[in-house]
Amino acid sequence: MAVGNLRADSGGPGGRVPAHGPRDGTTDPWRLNGSSASTSPGPTTKPGPGPTRRVWPSSTERARSSTAAGPGGSTGRRSGSRRWRGGGGGASSLALVDAPLVVDNPSGQRPCEREVGRRYGRWKVSANSTNQASPRLAGVLLLDRLRAAGWRYDDGRGGPPGDGGALSECYPYTTLVGAPELGYPLSRPTYKRRPASVPTARWRAVRAEVCDELIARLAGLATADPPLRLDSHPVARRLLDEPTPEAAGPYKHREDLIDALLCAWTASLWARHGLTRCQVLGPGESDGPEPAGDVATIIAPARPEQRRDGTAR
Repeated sequence: MAVGNLRADSGGPGGRVPAHGPRDGTTDPWRLNGSSASTSPGPTTKPGPGPTRRVWPSSTERARSSTAAGPGGSTGRRSGSRRWRGGGGGASSLALVDAPLVVDNPSGQRPCEREVGRRYGRWKVSANSTNQASPRLAGVLLLDRLRAAGWRYDDGRGGPPGDGGALSECYPYTTLVGAPELGYPLSRPTYKRRPASVPTARWRAVRAEVCDELIARLAGLATADPPLRLDSHPVARRLLDEPTPEAAGPYKHREDLIDALLCAWTASLWARHGLTRCQVLGPGESDGPEPAGDVATIIAPARPEQRRDGTAR
């Protein structure tokens, strides 16, 4: 699971650093903390004019790895997650999570997951099915724990939340193909799953090359609106300075950090541009009456041709 957290703080540059913010003594209000496993601070972003915003992807933990291990994925990964959860619900905070947060369907696929395939299938993007019988529902557990820490779930149907600690679901693949800035107009990059056209013996080398290209494109977001600066912290800077490793363990660490950065930038894009640049995938009229309580949705950056009505907002 990757988590991107966007927080608006008062005080402007040099203002208050929240208790769960940088541990390096800085008072810079523009901080993006990225972590995979035990890593904590990370790169910086400024979403543009408006209130001061703090963005960081917290623990890039594998929500789908084990329900018994909880949202940390393993005992060793929990401490950073606890620190991040503890103070995130105040001021104006927005966290986007790459994991199913609301799962109210006993079987089958959630409507928001079906919408991913309908809107982004042409770009070879689809979503796995999630239901109450699924063995891996750590995102649901994470939502429960964050609620206990003062957060609330926001389905995004009213646009980006204006205040309070809000938590929404996203899917990095939709960001990769839905944001023209990243330059994937035809298909998602194959940095996760081996295409049938690539022999198994060559897959790790090919995957590393694709990942390096993706990192170069993420670095290009330094001049985007909103920007993402990978060189503002040593953890993320290593993505630029070191070639992608081919070994499975180090590669997975890098893949998780990339997903966390995509979640954070999606949170920033959603907060900055709202429904102009993103769409909210969820139940439609054909899905029957709207469910009571929380509605499972996915916040997804979208090109005009990926929207339900096929037009830009």
